[in-house]
Amino acid sequence: MAQIKEFSVEEKLASLVRLQKIESKLDEYKILKGELPMEVSDLEDEIQGLHARQTRIEEEINGIQEFINQKKEAIKEAEALIKKYDKQSQNVKNSREFEAINKEMEMQQLETKLAEKHIKDANEEIGEKVVVLEKAKKNVAAKEGVLKNKKDELDKIIATTEKEERHFNKLAGDAREKVEPRLLTSYDRIRKNYRNGLAVVPVVRDACGGCFNAIPPQRQSEIRQRKKIIVCENCGRILVDDELNNVVDLK
Repeated sequence: MAQIKEFSVEEKLASLVRLQKIESKLDEYKILKGELPMEVSDLEDEIQGLHARQTRIEEEINGIQEFINQKKEAIKEAEALIKKYDKQSQNVKNSREFEAINKEMEMQQLETKLAEKHIKDANEEIGEKVVVLEKAKKNVAAKEGVLKNKKDELDKIIATTEKEERHFNKLAGDAREKVEPRLLTSYDRIRKNYRNGLAVVPVVRDACGGCFNAIPPQRQSEIRQRKKIIVCENCGRILVDDELNNVVDLK
């Protein structure tokens, strides 16, 4: 059975320092991109919503136009019936038949007027929706222009950093495999607590390199001995001596 190598505390600290330096480098690329990735994503979502609204307005306009067409057909049918009744009225035998035909003609004339009113109202509604649609189209065009500029800016940054990012992402993956799981969990938890992502910091000028709180001499001596993992009592970051921090590099 293969022997599992036990790493010394110093080796564990060195692996943490190396991981921190690699991931701090990756953080620099994120800072360089700033809010651009999020802005691009938000704009894409917003434009998708605007397109959906534009499509909905267009469908509403098409629905109103279909309603107008139906009313125009109804007017044609009413006019055809009026002509038919007018022709019949010329051959009536008594006043009762004449009155009945007149009522039918009046009914169709009312239907025509009502349909014309519906068409007028519908055309006005289409006019209002066309104005809204044009505003929506202009809004989409403006947002798409902003999105293009943001994407171009982001693409330029990605083009200049992509190779380095791939390199450091690979290094980070390798470095993470060399940190024991328990320590890695603590490291990740601490990193998430701070915007600058610093979980492992050196003691610089007798103070924590993360929160700058003073470290007592006895504590500094223990840190230099590298016999145990020591955290800052103020901020909870893992502390290493400046010499170890300088020895570990990314070459």
